[in-house]
Amino acid sequence: MDYDNIDADSFGRSLRGIGLNLLVRDVGAQVAFLTGVFDMQAHQPTADFAIMTYGDQVFQLHSDGTYHSNPLLGLLPENLPRGGGIEIRLYDTDPEDAVARAKEHGGTIMQEPTDKPHGLREAYILCENGYAWVPSRGKSL
Repeated sequence: MDYDNIDADSFGRSLRGIGLNLLVRDVGAQVAFLTGVFDMQAHQPTADFAIMTYGDQVFQLHSDGTYHSNPLLGLLPENLPRGGGIEIRLYDTDPEDAVARAKEHGGTIMQEPTDKPHGLREAYILCENGYAWVPSRGKSL
């Protein structure tokens, strides 16, 4: 799909399965973080919206202002963090590389890369909006 040129109606009608939409204070800053740390791609980024891709996965960023008539607006916390209780796992991202880049892009490292008993090596990185990004890879035997 051509995410750089698709119109809003066609994009909305194309969505299937489960979707992820993150509300952020500054779309441009979040785009810079995600592209700089995780090599994601941003499509049609504006001050209010961006289509993001991670491999063949797609999700959306929306600014708070776009949710003026959305029922979730009243649930947004006045202060960070916003994403308490959710882990956004990125299974195709090297945790060491992501942690090094997150430090350059203002990320908060909650946990350095660690081998876990469930077979993954993973790290926990908070972005400025308080979402927990978990770059993960199967650990070497």
